Amino acid sequence: MPRGAPLGSPELKNIGVSAPLAYQYVKRGWLNKLGRGVFTLPADELQRDATLKFLARQMPGLHAGGKTALAWRGVRHNIAARERLSLWGVKPGKLPQWFSLKFPSRYVSKELFHKGLPVAFGLSPLPESPNGPLVSEPERALLEMLSEVGLQQSAEEARHIMEGARSLRPEVLRRLLHECVRVKVVRLCTQWAEELELPWSSDARKALSQSHGAGQGRWTARMKDGTTLILKP
Repeated sequence: MPRGAPLGSPELKNIGVSAPLAYQYVKRGWLNKLGRGVFTLPADELQRDATLKFLARQMPGLHAGGKTALAWRGVRHNIAARERLSLWGVKPGKLPQWFSLKFPSRYVSKELFHKGLPVAFGLSPLPESPNGPLVSEPERALLEMLSEVGLQQSAEEARHIMEGARSLRPEVLRRLLHECVRVKVVRLCTQWAEELELPWSSDARKALSQSHGAGQGRWTARMKDGTTLILKP
């Protein structure tokens, strides 16, 4: 059996280990139980990527997104000693306790794009891990992070991180901005890009002019962290 990844009941059943037999193996110390129907081999150390791939088989659309994805792709401000993983999925849910204990994480399932956008658009494994879990590409990760501003993400840190996102692909960013259903994200991306004089700011402005947020007045919102966002049209 592969090392570094959990073993689910289906995998064990495929090699002839039924649920009652797995229970006996746990009692004898031949398996460790992580959660309901999830086990690991004794003395095996769970690896992040292998565990994420296992979890993605149970949670549709699961991927590393937002600030986590940006950091993994080299766009970061400060490197925390033990940063919580930002994991995204398409359905409301909760990460298993055994996973969160091993890999401190936060799960987000908010609707960010129109349903017409393919679920896997802007998602791919990291270049250095072609068989690894799905990770948001920089353009998608940026919008995911901006959607969290004022909620779980401070505006100051988000702006610093965004300042390092200078080499985004304009055609991918325009598509994502056009498909984005949250006016805060579209306007925040455009306004900060122009203020920071990022190379792709004109592409963001073009996408905004074609989106549902164009032509409306000033957008103001009080965020959960107490900050007030004022975004120009």
